[in-house]
Amino acid sequence: MSKKVTIRQKELLNHLPKAVRAEAVYKLSSVYVNRQPLKPFTPEEEKQYMQGILDVNPDHNDWPKYARNYWAEMSIPIGFTGVELEIGMDDNDFPLQIMDYIKYRFALKHPHVAMTKDEMDADFNKRFYIQDLSRDDKVKNNKIQMKKDADKEFIKLSSNPKSMKRVLRLLSTANPDRMTEDQIENSLYELKNTNPKKFLRIATDKNLELKSEIEEMVTAGVLRKIGTQIIYIDEVLGEDMDDTVVFLKDKKNSGKLTVMRAKLKELALA
Repeated sequence: MSKKVTIRQKELLNHLPKAVRAEAVYKLSSVYVNRQPLKPFTPEEEKQYMQGILDVNPDHNDWPKYARNYWAEMSIPIGFTGVELEIGMDDNDFPLQIMDYIKYRFALKHPHVAMTKDEMDADFNKRFYIQDLSRDDKVKNNKIQMKKDADKEFIKLSSNPKSMKRVLRLLSTANPDRMTEDQIENSLYELKNTNPKKFLRIATDKNLELKSEIEEMVTAGVLRKIGTQIIYIDEVLGEDMDDTVVFLKDKKNSGKLTVMRAKLKELALA
């Protein structure tokens, strides 16, 4: 089945006229890793895909030398409009266009090539990226689905003030005990829209209630935080929140949890 991607270059000459930039060609060339040219294939794949491309057969004694020279001289010119590659496979699971497929695998392994434009722009060392429109559509749809799931969880939470307070306590530095229900709901809505992935992870956490209780104890002064460590008096309960949850869920520590809950209740009544 046919599948096409495009290798595109990073625009480094934005200060020049478009006509000049359109003529700029950069080369995605060989690099050395551990004193050997970068190879995108395993030895078995190399024999499978490059038979007939090199001047010797895979069983020839000089095959490793020819393969090494091939990768050492590898260079893909990338113009302003990019280089389109056919990377689809036939019914026998062999590339429809073997040379395009070789270039694609080389680009995938190359340290100067990013998988997306955003990744390339965020990394000074990345000078090219692989544009895959089908992958981009999938990524975009995944984000939409995540936002929809976050919306569903928000609707569930909004009917339960206690649950809203628990999530907000873990999602921000705000103290929901000093906020009205409207303020809590408004804050949660904004945080959900800003980071739906984080919101969804916290809202659906099976240990939400206990984690929120731990955070409440930290706010009240029953527990202390030093870095990520959570401490009760002079005892480290856990290196982070998850460690602390494991500690407090252990039945042998139930007495300690009861004491901490009593202290929290006393402070709330004071």
